[in-house]
Amino acid sequence: MGELVDRVDENDLVIGVVDRAEAIEKRWLHRVATTVCRDPLGRILVHRRSYEMSRFPGQYNWLIGGAAEAGESYEQAAARELGEELGVFGVPLRPVLRFLCEGEISPYWLGVHEAVVSGVLVPDPDEIAWYGWFGEDELLEAVGRGEFVSDGVEALRRYRDGQRRR
Repeated sequence: MGELVDRVDENDLVIGVVDRAEAIEKRWLHRVATTVCRDPLGRILVHRRSYEMSRFPGQYNWLIGGAAEAGESYEQAAARELGEELGVFGVPLRPVLRFLCEGEISPYWLGVHEAVVSGVLVPDPDEIAWYGWFGEDELLEAVGRGEFVSDGVEALRRYRDGQRRR
C-alpha cells in the first residue's frame, strides 16, 4: 500500500482511510494542504515543478503543498510539506481558504495557508526545478501566459476574491 490519506465526504468529514492512488483513480474526496509563501516584502513564491513529477511535470505553481496524510490536519500537512519541499521549518501558518476543488485529475478538499518565509530556501530538486519571488501583478501576468497548474489557477481566483473581501 502506498500513501494513506483520509477519505472525506462532501462536508470534509472523514469516512475512512484509503490509498491516495486509489482515491485519485476512483475520484474519492481526500485532503490537500498548501501554503502561499510570501517574503518579508510581500512577494509570492512561484516555482516550476520538477519534470520528473507524476502530476503536472514542468508546470508552474504558486502553492507549496501536497496530500494530507491519514490523521493529519491541514495545518500539520502544510507545515510538513514546507519542510519537505523547501527546507522551511517552524514558520507560523495562517489558514486563509478551504474549498472543494474539482481538480483536473481528481476532486479534493483544498486547504490554503499563508506564511512569511525568510532566510535561505533549500528546495527539493525532486519537487522543484526553479523558483522566484513575484509581486502580485507579476504573478497574474505569468498565470495569464499559461503553463500553471490548473488547480492552482482556480485557487488563485478564490484567494484574490477572499483578499478583496477582507
